[in-house]
Amino acid sequence: MMSSRDAILGRIRRSLGASGSDATRLAAVRHRLAETPVNVVPARGQLPSSERVDLFVRKAGEVFASVARLEGREDIPGAVVSYLRDRNLPQEIRRGDDRRLADLPWEREAQLAVTTGPSDGSDLVGLSHSDAGVAETGTVVLTSGTDNPTTLNFLPDHHIVVVDASTVAGDYETVWAELRRRFGAGVMPRTVNLVTGPSRSADIEETLLLGAHGPRSLHILVVG
Repeated sequence: MMSSRDAILGRIRRSLGASGSDATRLAAVRHRLAETPVNVVPARGQLPSSERVDLFVRKAGEVFASVARLEGREDIPGAVVSYLRDRNLPQEIRRGDDRRLADLPWEREAQLAVTTGPSDGSDLVGLSHSDAGVAETGTVVLTSGTDNPTTLNFLPDHHIVVVDASTVAGDYETVWAELRRRFGAGVMPRTVNLVTGPSRSADIEETLLLGAHGPRSLHILVVG
């Protein structure tokens, strides 16, 4: 008996005049997957390093994210405490197992409670470390896994993301190329999340609502 999936794919193939044994189409697909051709890359992000980071900060602000610039990684715990204090939030955060976060001097902030692991939806504030930033749109790139659980991207009301300035690329194509190089051919995380500003929607009467489908606040700590 044919499954619904096979029936749908069969109709699509017939409408395209294609078959599963079409050698030309299979070769084209294999070539595209292997070569990962680059599309047109906007010139906006093609800047020297410092200007690229400045563009990232500006674009992130334009999409309602807040940004703090830090000199070094040791400043991260204090910046987290300042964010919570400025918004009258409890001094509590949840993070994943990322060693870049675990090795920070959290003991300097004795009042801050840090828990680890995925969020079950009861956490107000999640802390993640990004894989990269995209200057042309102010986007942070987060890969799934125990180091930075995807639940921290979407369930807490507030999401704090650490971005190393050295990882801010001008465009998406550069980020994808680096992810493929780092993880290896044919191996990628289950999910790559591209987060541009806090969750928002204007579906109802064109009134902008923050926190519609995820965190109502995105705070980015740019280090270096």
